[in-house]
Amino acid sequence: MDIAAIKKLEAFNQTEELEAIAQMESCCTAMSWCRGMVEGRPYASIDELVKAADEIWATMQEADILEAFSGHPKIGDVNSLRAKYAHTAGLAGAEQGAVKQAPEDVLQALKSANDQYEAQNGFIFIVCATGKSAEEMLEILRARLINDRDTELKIGAGEQSKITEIRLRKLFEQPSGEQ
Repeated sequence: MDIAAIKKLEAFNQTEELEAIAQMESCCTAMSWCRGMVEGRPYASIDELVKAADEIWATMQEADILEAFSGHPKIGDVNSLRAKYAHTAGLAGAEQGAVKQAPEDVLQALKSANDQYEAQNGFIFIVCATGKSAEEMLEILRARLINDRDTELKIGAGEQSKITEIRLRKLFEQPSGEQ
């Protein structure tokens, strides 16, 4: 772990509770998860922090999971991206970067499939979009439309865990100004 990351982690360990919760909220919007992360301080390393994040996430109830999902923009919905990423812009802004360059027909197909998914499951489609093209996300979304709600809740929770880890690592390991 580099010196800047160590300093960021040390600062987080000592940050006032409400500010620390706000920092965690930029990684995951489930308040019980955020509080658990803050209550678990101090952390000796980023790996310890990430491990705690996974352990706390594993204890989340459905309401907590859905709260985390509600903090995400809909995949492919550019207006939703702008609105939702205003809160997490520094850490989440590039997650759906490939969607911004997607052809209109792909965006429309994503919107249509998202609408179907949300009507079917009662929550938005969650996928760790980092490194995926809009076409890949559309393919994943279409493939998951056949699943029942419970299966999708579990898959989405797993995807949320991946997203949270990426955001935590960005929060602590990227130099300030690059988030």
